[in-house]
Amino acid sequence: MIKVMMRLLPMLIFLATLSAQAPQPEFLRQGQQLIRDGKFSEALALYRQGPDPFAAANASGIVLDLMGNYAEARKQFAKAIDIAPTPQQKAAANRSMAISFTYQGNCVEASNYERKVFDYYVSTNDFYQQGEIANEAGRICIDAGFISEAEAWYKIGYSSGLKEPNIKPDRIDLWNFRWEHAQARLAIRGGHRGEADKHVAAAKAILAKGTNPSQAIFMPYLEGYVAFYDEDYLAALKNLEKANQNDPFILCLLGQSYEELDEEKLAADCYRKAAATTAHNPPGAFSRPFAQRQLVELLE
Repeated sequence: MIKVMMRLLPMLIFLATLSAQAPQPEFLRQGQQLIRDGKFSEALALYRQGPDPFAAANASGIVLDLMGNYAEARKQFAKAIDIAPTPQQKAAANRSMAISFTYQGNCVEASNYERKVFDYYVSTNDFYQQGEIANEAGRICIDAGFISEAEAWYKIGYSSGLKEPNIKPDRIDLWNFRWEHAQARLAIRGGHRGEADKHVAAAKAILAKGTNPSQAIFMPYLEGYVAFYDEDYLAALKNLEKANQNDPFILCLLGQSYEELDEEKLAADCYRKAAATTAHNPPGAFSRPFAQRQLVELLE
């Protein structure tokens, strides 16, 4: 549980900065429980009757994304963007729109909206969040197969994060680790195993300094990722099984590795778990539709 919370910490911080610091409306809490229970239609009906037009539109869009109704979801996000009462809430709605395009692997449109969120943090001189958002856009693009676009975003994230005034040494190590992590993934997606291995080694060396212990959970994910795209599926499994098993993206990598090793039952188990995610973030937006498609193919 501690590892899961540390994995979610950057996103929790991000969402906190976008909130208006007011208690969450009751209708949103009720809707989230309905979503967890798989009652999407009921959640949508509840949201559409919500007393807060902005929150209702944004929440409705999220449910529609989970239902696979992306066009209607984007209408709701567009409404939320239009009526957002504060710049923070407009940024939140723009990010929701970016995630909506992520469900269909649309790096270009997702990037357009992530840029708006990035620009909001430029206006507030929040360099850490600039780095977070740029890295998120990089993640969206690399998962969609847009490698050069992903690299450009990761570079922006790295340089932005390091501009933080009076940045502490551990924060510098954090951004260096993230940059090495990203470069390893970019390299292996380009077919450059030797280069990827150099960045994996560099990432390990940064972790060995002990300044960011919470990032250790990302190493088996990285090593499994590199092995998977190098078509070493046994090594991929060995590492990915040590990674965060609550991350739907990791579950998809595990499922694909099992498929390549003709372990279809184990693959299907991973895909079922990944397909059940209700997270409205890049890993969830990639994994939910991908896992659903893979399950259909396996069961045909």
